[in-house]
Amino acid sequence: MSKFWSPLAASLIPYVPGEQPKDQTYVKLNTNENPYPPSPLVLNAIKDAANGDLRLYPDPTCSALAEKAAAYYGVQPNQVFIGNGSDEILAFAFAAFFSPSNRPILFPDITYSFYKVYAALYGIPYKTVPLDEEFRVPLDAFDEPNGGIVLPNPNAPTARYIETERFRGVLDWNSDSVMILDEAYIDFGGKSGVELVAEFPNLLVVHTLSKSRSLAGLRVGVAIGHPDLIEGLNRVKNSFNSYTIDRLALAGAAAAFDDRAYFEETTRKVIATRERTDAGLKQLGFRVIDSSANFLFAEHPDHPAAGIFQGLKQRGVLVRYFNQPRIDNFIRISIGTDAEMDTFLRTLEDVLRQDGGSAEA
Repeated sequence: MSKFWSPLAASLIPYVPGEQPKDQTYVKLNTNENPYPPSPLVLNAIKDAANGDLRLYPDPTCSALAEKAAAYYGVQPNQVFIGNGSDEILAFAFAAFFSPSNRPILFPDITYSFYKVYAALYGIPYKTVPLDEEFRVPLDAFDEPNGGIVLPNPNAPTARYIETERFRGVLDWNSDSVMILDEAYIDFGGKSGVELVAEFPNLLVVHTLSKSRSLAGLRVGVAIGHPDLIEGLNRVKNSFNSYTIDRLALAGAAAAFDDRAYFEETTRKVIATRERTDAGLKQLGFRVIDSSANFLFAEHPDHPAAGIFQGLKQRGVLVRYFNQPRIDNFIRISIGTDAEMDTFLRTLEDVLRQDGGSAEA
């Protein structure tokens, strides 16, 4: 701890991202990246944008990309906000819609750990709502006075999905506070809540191009909501940095929305590989939580997750392990290519066998 840190900096417990190792080549299944490259249209658009115009600032309003996203989602451009990844949008949203002097905001106890980080950063009180024994979100528990709600759908790291229609009750109960619906993984098997935006002015839906569009390295996110919510995000953003999206990212993201066929093809591949991997894990004796995301959440009754994680890593396969209450016997496995998942399952079988137990159900 440095004497130069502010009290705020000293008090923070930052978010810890998944490993991005450089010591060797791994089968990398730990950060929910898409195993397929971006659309060729995206790569060509970025190449075309890499020209002398880079000397100029990008459009601070991201108007062309916002119009493209609005057409895709079936909303108006003034209902769209573009951010530097969905993480930045969430950070702006916490500042725009939640208050240190208000009631606690609500989100699940097992969920994306950045929510607690943002709450601490802004001094926002929060209360976590426990998931049930099957890691389902009890929506009726959100029917209490609050300063805002954050719900990921599908949830991470559990991968569980909630049918969109079930959010109507939550939005009705909480008409005086903003609900953020974090849909980072919605394209891998769920129905988006964007259709509810026209009905509920307190709903902000957040998407990312990192997962289903294969653009984790480009950093672009999209929020859809009532124009008043979008204006709130812009007020925060323009008090922080007017130019959060660079010219190459603007060009690449716009092209990603253009290539619907490629997007649908790659998401279908990921879903098919997920289902095959789910079956393979169950054959090895794992309990696998139903997934609508591009990852699986699984535990073995006879083999501790920490040992499985280390055994896989030693053999060149990276998955994610969370040493946290209630989920410390689970590993989270991002879905790679079919070849990568074959390697994962073979390696996993070897880890289980070496651990002294049966590698079969």
